[in-house]
Amino acid sequence: MVRTELRVNHYSTKTEDAYVGWIKRYILFHNKRHPNEMGKEEIQNFINHLAINDNVSSSTQNQALQAILFLYKRVLKKDVGWLDEIKHAARIKHLPVVFSRTETTKILNNLEGVVKLIVSLLYGTGMRLGEVLSLRVKDIDFEMNQIIVRDGKGEKDRITVLPQKLIPELKEHLRKVKNLHQKDLMNGFGKTKLPYALARKYVNADKEFGWQYVFPASGFVYDKESKIKFRYHIHESVIQKAVKDAIRKSGINKQGSPHTFRHSFATHLLEMGQDIRTVQELLGHKSVKTTMIYTHVLKTVLGVKSPIDSII
Repeated sequence: MVRTELRVNHYSTKTEDAYVGWIKRYILFHNKRHPNEMGKEEIQNFINHLAINDNVSSSTQNQALQAILFLYKRVLKKDVGWLDEIKHAARIKHLPVVFSRTETTKILNNLEGVVKLIVSLLYGTGMRLGEVLSLRVKDIDFEMNQIIVRDGKGEKDRITVLPQKLIPELKEHLRKVKNLHQKDLMNGFGKTKLPYALARKYVNADKEFGWQYVFPASGFVYDKESKIKFRYHIHESVIQKAVKDAIRKSGINKQGSPHTFRHSFATHLLEMGQDIRTVQELLGHKSVKTTMIYTHVLKTVLGVKSPIDSII
């Protein structure tokens, strides 16, 4: 029931898994009592447990709370008047970790092959890791020099820049992907899973090259819903591990991750003089206030001279 309601409302797979996980933890925390038998006090006790005993971040607490509220409001259709009184954890704002241009170069030089291309796109476009890996061939527009990001955060499409420097390598990569797809078709495979109900709307579209993932996995997976065996995209953990290793090899003492390249993209654009509204559009931020965090990063490192530097 929960998954069905989430899919009807077009929540992402990640959010779906997270919400279901939190709802299970909430029920287990209260010794498998049915949610209908519980209320405000039980919900608040669970959230307090996460904060005090599990020491989870404020954003994680709020995600758990949103999952439980979704259960009551959308699935159980229970009166939510009293739920609005539940305290949300105040989100603590942290400045994002940002790589310098020199650090970015060092990390990229410690990567190779498809992984290096993916990380280069993270830095060159400002996309999230999940967005890069979810790219379909048709979403890359070489004529317009742009990439269309489908179903980004908040289920919104947006357009970002296609880095000129990466075009030759990206075209060569897609040539190899096309050869792989043709071999799959010859062997009786080659279908992919289409979003929403497009498989019924566009017959045979799931075999078209344009719908294939730009970064397909080396093996096949079986999807129980569509009952097809297909190549999903490379798993996020592969890129996360490779980036961690590259940071270590580069001798950089920062707690970076693939997402750090998105932060670096935004910060470096602003440093180059790009206007903040454009950066907001490229990142897909709903509010410019979210993008403003990168101006705070710049203020901490640019234009400020330490008094000790003036001592003779």
